[in-house]
Amino acid sequence: MAEQKRDYYEVLGIAKGASEDEIKKAYKKMARKYHPDLNPGDKEAEEKFKEVNEAYEVLSDPNKKARYDQYGHAGVDPNFGAGGAGFDGGFDFGDLGDIFGSFFGGGFGGGRRSNPNAPQRGESIRMSLAISFEEAAFGCEKAVTVDRMEQCDTCHGNGCAPGTTPEVCPDCHGTGSVQVRRQTPMGVFATSSPCTRCGGKGKIIHQPCKDCHGTGAVRKRKTIQATIPAGIDNGQTISIRGQGHAGVNGGPAGDLLITITVRPHELFRREGTSVLCEAPITFAQAVLGADLEIPTIDGKVKYTLPEGTQSGTTFRLKGKGIPSINGRGRGDQYVTVYIETPRNLNKEQKEALKKFAESVGDNNYEERKKFFKKFKK
Repeated sequence: MAEQKRDYYEVLGIAKGASEDEIKKAYKKMARKYHPDLNPGDKEAEEKFKEVNEAYEVLSDPNKKARYDQYGHAGVDPNFGAGGAGFDGGFDFGDLGDIFGSFFGGGFGGGRRSNPNAPQRGESIRMSLAISFEEAAFGCEKAVTVDRMEQCDTCHGNGCAPGTTPEVCPDCHGTGSVQVRRQTPMGVFATSSPCTRCGGKGKIIHQPCKDCHGTGAVRKRKTIQATIPAGIDNGQTISIRGQGHAGVNGGPAGDLLITITVRPHELFRREGTSVLCEAPITFAQAVLGADLEIPTIDGKVKYTLPEGTQSGTTFRLKGKGIPSINGRGRGDQYVTVYIETPRNLNKEQKEALKKFAESVGDNNYEERKKFFKKFKK
């Protein structure tokens, strides 16, 4: 029954106004203490472990936590529209390294909170770009358009109206967090939470900039020239430094990350730096040899086909493949020829072909003779 359950905050040993970070740290501590692997055969520890996970499942979910804070256990009871608590059995003991950071007077050092006003690097922007087979092979310049956050020109990033400056928060003194200390049997227990007065920012803006509304950044559309290197392959990503979202508090901007998609080619396909293609030849060309015009990514080249070429033969065009992306040479092109059987022969052509076949017999077909020789065995 819901009314028989212990208060979830009591289960985790935290105050009702605890922050998300405090809830997580308390959960790690309690889960570590009662985990079945560390308490084999201890039924009481097993029940407390379930209780800890049930409490964390509710308090770590903002919606469930709000219902619980308002209605208690009834607010998260399945009969009241909220899902019941559960545990997926997974727990990462590797995350336990920092769970003792908020203890004082009990033999442990105090945890540190990063300065909210320190320079922070802006987020990177990811996008994809489709290019042709030839553009990937030889490189190209592409204009790409991105929507990104840039520093506000009006307030120069401080979020204040011109002529004004932000005030250092008098409650947290610019740290963005406040600490509450409680005496416990283990010593003095200190919890840290975001300052409610400044919202964890460490400063208060009394007159926000009218253009950025106090954020210090505005969204702008920017066209950027991207240099696509020769030899880039499908799925590879290039990075353009400093073309991402603007940094915070004077920090550097993020990067623009462009993932390349290479459109398929009608004739060629690629394997590494090699270009592969197939070319049809006539029966006469295969028998007598011929001078062929072979398409490459550089244009047409001539190739002398030797007499007696078999269907499926592959030959190499050296240096006609893809340039290496590191600039060290080029791959080769491999051309596989196949004999196309003629269709719709007229009567005279068929008669001529029959006479040819009769005159040749099996003497000139080495693979055919080998095949039927094996078959007879």
